[in-house]
Amino acid sequence: MVKILDGKKLSEVIAGELALKISKLKVKPVLAIIQIGNDPGSNSYISRKKSYGEKIGAKVHHFALPNNVSNNSLIKFIKELNDRKDIHGIIVQLPIPKTLNKYEIMEAIDHRKDVDGLNSKNTNILYESPFENSDAKKNPKGLVPATAKGIITLLKKNNISLVGKKVLIVGRSVLVGKPTAMLFIAEDSTVTVAHTKTKDLAKLAKESDIIVSAAGKAGLINKNFFRKGQVIIDVGTNSVSGPKTIEESSKIKMVGDVDFEAAKKIVSAISPVPGGVGPMTVASLFENLFEAYNLQK
Repeated sequence: MVKILDGKKLSEVIAGELALKISKLKVKPVLAIIQIGNDPGSNSYISRKKSYGEKIGAKVHHFALPNNVSNNSLIKFIKELNDRKDIHGIIVQLPIPKTLNKYEIMEAIDHRKDVDGLNSKNTNILYESPFENSDAKKNPKGLVPATAKGIITLLKKNNISLVGKKVLIVGRSVLVGKPTAMLFIAEDSTVTVAHTKTKDLAKLAKESDIIVSAAGKAGLINKNFFRKGQVIIDVGTNSVSGPKTIEESSKIKMVGDVDFEAAKKIVSAISPVPGGVGPMTVASLFENLFEAYNLQK
């Protein structure tokens, strides 16, 4: 029988652990969320973060800025938050308007407060840390992107061995694909990074022990990709129309990149969408906040 990798349940366990740690602190960790505009998807993600923060005893400050905010004004505001000793973590909720320079904005965040792990100082530590004798091994004080961190935690907490496993990551983004690859390498896995343009993707998938799909394309990973004994991590979040009602209206629902119904008949373990990687990303974000809090002490 297939094992469902329940990220929601595990995130609740992590919430309990964080709540206990935070209850012992005189000053509670504070996360600042900067939102540009009023994207509905962003509103939903921010709501979940606020709820999780409240559950564990952390504070979340939500700063909503107008859609037409300038790059310079946003960077100036970030630097003001960097200087505030009562703020321990800062994230800029993605996506942001194309008029803004995402790289410059991420670089503006103090790397010790960068709980998204996207500042170059954090990514350099991440990319160097798997290698012996690197500076990052000697001084591993970096914050890891929350989704990548959540994927590894989800696997480890379900007693899935990573050592020597062939891992296929479908997706090459800075936020998920690349950092996830580096974390698997650090766990002594053999990693292949592919994408939607990769030739013979199904063949690569069948040769893999673990598949992580973060391509953002519903149904990309189908029955032709699976074999017995595999572990599937579905990071995709895609909006699709549900079945038509009598009134001929359709309901929007969220699905991953993976054909879940086909996969669960073949593979040994799979994360669902929703309820898999999503809750683990939020949990990992607040683990990073607690770590950032300690880095700043």
